[in-house]
Amino acid sequence: MRLTVNEVEHELDLDPRTTVLDALREHLDLTGAKKGCDHGQCGACTVLLDGRRVNSCLLLAVACQDARITTIEGLGDHPVQRGFLDHDGFQCGYCTPGQICSAVGMLDEVAQGRPSAVTGDGDLLSDAEIRERMSGNLCRCGAYPNMVPAIRQAAGR
Repeated sequence: MRLTVNEVEHELDLDPRTTVLDALREHLDLTGAKKGCDHGQCGACTVLLDGRRVNSCLLLAVACQDARITTIEGLGDHPVQRGFLDHDGFQCGYCTPGQICSAVGMLDEVAQGRPSAVTGDGDLLSDAEIRERMSGNLCRCGAYPNMVPAIRQAAGR
């Protein structure tokens, strides 16, 4: 099967039950996405699939043959990375790749004008909006307060 990851096409021989997360980590040596809960609850495995954030531990690789997968390794010079560094948006770093991928996807959602569960008539990048849009990614260290300004910086606000 073919997977396009970070703009590179890979030909892989995978069991049809292989998740995207396992394909990335075990077959492509892309270890940025983490296996936290393996149930889609923590967000440590978040990657972008055609620009939309997904939990790679729940997604079968075979379902992604015609899609573009972007991992943290493919976002090396993205402004969200700089924001997280400038605002100490991480502590231990385990969740950081998923947080950054999620923030990149979230900013794209905002740019497209897609509402969240708390969207009112106001700012799509209010603190409440950012917290809601990032709520699928957990951080056991509690670095959440620094992630909001990091994301604001990346958005140019």
